[in-house]
Amino acid sequence: MSSRRLILATQNRHKVAEIRRLLADTGIDVTHLGELDEVPELTETGETFAENAREKACAVARATGELALADDSGLMVDALGGEPGVRSARYAGEGATDAELIAKLLRELEGVQWCERTARFVCALSLCGPEGEIRSWEGVVEGVITTEPRGESGFGYDPVFYYPPAECTFAQMSTAAKNEVSHRGRALQAFRADLDDILDGRAS
Repeated sequence: MSSRRLILATQNRHKVAEIRRLLADTGIDVTHLGELDEVPELTETGETFAENAREKACAVARATGELALADDSGLMVDALGGEPGVRSARYAGEGATDAELIAKLLRELEGVQWCERTARFVCALSLCGPEGEIRSWEGVVEGVITTEPRGESGFGYDPVFYYPPAECTFAQMSTAAKNEVSHRGRALQAFRADLDDILDGRAS
């Protein structure tokens, strides 16, 4: 494939900003659904992050005839049996704010000891062309859920996701530091390692 344009299958401004920063030096023209004249309807019917990422990326690739990259990501908490999982963005209901999502999570974990509040962020990436999926990647980062929000940066569950190696939450880290170790950062780093071959048509 010779195209140097990549359509992100999202209108989430936080995700778009993170991905653009991480791909800034690649020469790729990164656009997203909010910049298209016609936006294809996306659904998330999969039971895993990988299935949802594939579904979204392939829908955009078919609709536009171009390369599309989708991510599906979320938080999995061991004490909650892996919840909120693929429902991370809808955990407190459709349209819930980040503060409402965090509040619900902390209520569910009330009384749970620190050693049992282990969790992980997972990010699945899928790159699709008009004919289907080309390749997929996954990034995972382990942490612990705090008892109250800490920090002002990031988004989603970042204020309650404590990353032990840095001794702080994701919301207390700089954007650059978080991108180095985050689930999305790790998945994108793997994606970048394969990018030249994919765009040159040498990988499938």
